[in-house]
Amino acid sequence: MKLKNGTHRATGSLSRYQRFALPMIGCSAALTGAASGWLITDPAMSQLPKLTSTVSVEQMDGESANLSSTQTIQETEQVVPSFNGRPVRALRTIRMMVTAYSPDAQSCGEFADGITASGYSVKTNGMKLVAADTSMLPFGTMLSIPGYDDGFVVPVLDRGGAIKGNHLDALFPTHEEALQWGVRHLDVTIWEYADGKPNDFKSIY
Repeated sequence: MKLKNGTHRATGSLSRYQRFALPMIGCSAALTGAASGWLITDPAMSQLPKLTSTVSVEQMDGESANLSSTQTIQETEQVVPSFNGRPVRALRTIRMMVTAYSPDAQSCGEFADGITASGYSVKTNGMKLVAADTSMLPFGTMLSIPGYDDGFVVPVLDRGGAIKGNHLDALFPTHEEALQWGVRHLDVTIWEYADGKPNDFKSIY
């Protein structure tokens, strides 16, 4: 969403006891131009490794070949994490402060135009994206935040004047959901493509 000179007026990300004279974080300057095709607007384009269901193993009673017991074990399914149809791997983990914002007027005022600073719609990736200090985490950076979008990989597509250093702002569909998130200090995982090819992200100018 658009900003005036990179400034912000409301936070939309803190509890009612913390929301006093603090800058808004996630609304950003709109850019125009043709889409690069790097990201489509389908939701949930990623998944992380997880344990599968339990299986039963029948044990035979030695020579008699009679069933004597049934043992349950846990099997781990190797699910390759991916984003945008390409495999990814964890690069590093960073401790970050994570706040939240929404794309509506309650968070962005008159500048709630539904466009991120990278030029993509706020609906990209099912409205699961983050704003970051792009001098530290450039547009197109892939990361996962515990508790946000079930820990799936999400892209950095936005920025804000109040987001500096180890600070992220996670997008939520409504102002109420952003307030419920509040302010959290979490270990955020940064991901990279594991296929050896470049990221290929392009902002829309």
